[in-house]
Amino acid sequence: MKSIFLAFMVLFLAGNEADAQIKSSDKAEIKTPAITCDVCKDRIEFFLGREYGVTSIKADIRKKTTTVTWLTDRTNIETIRAAIANLGFDADDVEAEESAYKRLPKECKKPVEKPKTTPVKE
Repeated sequence: MKSIFLAFMVLFLAGNEADAQIKSSDKAEIKTPAITCDVCKDRIEFFLGREYGVTSIKADIRKKTTTVTWLTDRTNIETIRAAIANLGFDADDVEAEESAYKRLPKECKKPVEKPKTTPVKE
């Protein structure tokens, strides 16, 4: 009985020790101008949610931004921007990776504007 009690106390104290450690986090709003639909929003939130150290993601279609919170001892803002670019979306000053952009669903790609040409009169 004493051994069970001691084991319980050790586990209880070890659990409190882990809770006492302070985990530092940071938050940033990243400009993601290529977010045009719910599919884009869902892709960013799904894949960034699996990035190591990322604790929360909120993509906003209307504002064309993604708000990310992460643990500073596990990742940083540059890694998060690179992860967004590897998904095929621009992230602040980091341009989307071309091969990832090509793999995006049709509705997530920005329409390519053709240059306007004026007919030449001879």
